[in-house]
Amino acid sequence: MPFEMVDEVLTECGATQQRLRKLPARVVVYLLLAAALFEECGYPAVWSKLTGALGSLPLPKVTATGLWHARCRLGVRPLRALFDLLRGPASAIRTAGARWAGLLVVAIDGTHLDVPDDLDVRARLGKGANQYTAASGYPQVQLVALVACGTRAVIDAVFGPRKPGETVLGRRLLRSLHAGMVVLLDRGFATNAFLEAVDGTGAAFLARLTAARKPPVLGRFDDGSFLSRIGTVEVRIIECEITITTTAGRHTGVYRLATTLLDHRRCPAFELVRLYHERWEVESAYFAVKQSMLGRRVLRARTLPGIAQEIYALLTAYQVIRIAIADTTGTVPGADPDRASFSLALQTARDQVIQAANVIADTTIDLVGTIGQAVLEHLMPARRLRLSPRAVKRPLSRYAYKSLRIDRRTYKATISIDVLLTEPISP
Repeated sequence: MPFEMVDEVLTECGATQQRLRKLPARVVVYLLLAAALFEECGYPAVWSKLTGALGSLPLPKVTATGLWHARCRLGVRPLRALFDLLRGPASAIRTAGARWAGLLVVAIDGTHLDVPDDLDVRARLGKGANQYTAASGYPQVQLVALVACGTRAVIDAVFGPRKPGETVLGRRLLRSLHAGMVVLLDRGFATNAFLEAVDGTGAAFLARLTAARKPPVLGRFDDGSFLSRIGTVEVRIIECEITITTTAGRHTGVYRLATTLLDHRRCPAFELVRLYHERWEVESAYFAVKQSMLGRRVLRARTLPGIAQEIYALLTAYQVIRIAIADTTGTVPGADPDRASFSLALQTARDQVIQAANVIADTTIDLVGTIGQAVLEHLMPARRLRLSPRAVKRPLSRYAYKSLRIDRRTYKATISIDVLLTEPISP
């Protein structure tokens, strides 16, 4: 991100410093972005990494308190504006896996980020509960994102307290939906009101319904799907049986999907079932943020504005890396962004910060080239179908999985899909 981009954002937000300080606003922005790359470090350690290769320059001595005051002066708006400037699908027309039947494939889902257990933060966000206690663990921020499945780039994101729920936060993402998209939704978002709101944006949706829902059968198509209605929206319903086979055995489940793609010839039921599997890409995006970048750590900030500032910095750094990956794979015909290693791109980005690569050059240097070269030299093989049983990854006891006999191994798997036929009900 060139200096000009950051300076323009600061000017638009009115956050440019009024007098010369040890830590100008531009420097604080880069400090926060670097902190998103080095989540295991405190801000003084991040400052050392950011300036370590600039020893020949007369650098000011800063303290942890000085860094804290600088972050408070900057506020949240510049980081939010920077994220708004960079967010998007990061895909071109020819990006492999980004589109299906000419539609941009996107998904909406939510996750949680742990924040420090400070009194003011806990009073605003609350704490989780379980069967053992009324309040447990760290307070959490709920993050709901609209992700492009082909590139795993973030098109839009909102966050707030866990209550009133992810569907309420998800409604704020409708501003980024439009015709030419197909939105993949999990059961938690498949309420009548939410699906009607999505349909009102002009975007198509493909949503999984709960087993308790029994949509009426108004007519049947040749591909096995049937016409129905959810609220005021006319939909096609696809019922299918999916069988997963591994060396550990077979597991079969029945799934019910609803979509506003009514043309069964252009969008066959079987292909829509396969497409729904792409919803998992939003989970992969969250894994990259929470595991690769955060390392499952609690956020640093202990105030609500500081938490918002840190989350926007985290999303911005993540988005820049995804843009670098998409631009890189786009130079290789037919290369799917899935084959690029996010962890490798992240490590290369960290190296660029530590080395202060081209920071004091006279012209803008595209560091995407450095990250991209590392990614292209180590492209992963095409994705293979593998299965890992669901299990609590952070149990209260590290010995609990033994007594519960939880299988933590990953298996190669084969999947068979059978579309179930439903006869229309006579009026």
